[in-house]
Amino acid sequence: MAFQVVAVAILLLFYGCYLLKMVRQRKKGIKTDQMGKGKVGIVKVIELTTKAATYTVFVIELFSILLNTYFFTTSVRIIGALIGVVGMVIFIISVTTMQDNWRAGIAKTGKTTLVTTGIYQISRNPAFLGFDLVYIGVMLMFFNGVLAVATLFAMIMLHLQIVNVEEDFLLETFGEEYLIYQKKVCRYLGRKDQLSSQK
Repeated sequence: MAFQVVAVAILLLFYGCYLLKMVRQRKKGIKTDQMGKGKVGIVKVIELTTKAATYTVFVIELFSILLNTYFFTTSVRIIGALIGVVGMVIFIISVTTMQDNWRAGIAKTGKTTLVTTGIYQISRNPAFLGFDLVYIGVMLMFFNGVLAVATLFAMIMLHLQIVNVEEDFLLETFGEEYLIYQKKVCRYLGRKDQLSSQK
């Protein structure tokens, strides 16, 4: 029961942050959800598949929590709970730091700026990292085969969204500014300039 409460709290705060941001941006005339909108070809396929994968894993997470499915020992489930909490906190911090520059998917319209401060000094994609950690955390707490497959697929799609959509868009939009940032900060976690200075 304790794991169910923790998992529900993680998901409520995680998705609650997303929905609250969407409502606040809508009041300012900003369309937060840009997944697949105005896109063509592989970009559209990746964004729509990513969106479907994230919705699917959420539904499977809820059923897994409701049915209290688990495979791992209590200690592993506790580790999962901690990973989930860390992921949720990282996601909330990243969305807050982005302010009104944050979108779900790339925004072809609407002016945004490149955010490189706060948590973005140690991760170029902390929101995606947050997603991954929440997914892993819930999976460790309520492991079952269906959830494992859905989690893995969603994480792969989120990675493809970064590599094949987000990074190309940022390079096209911000050019040299993004290239400099890309050379300094790792895709998920860490700073390249600190890694190179330690060698």
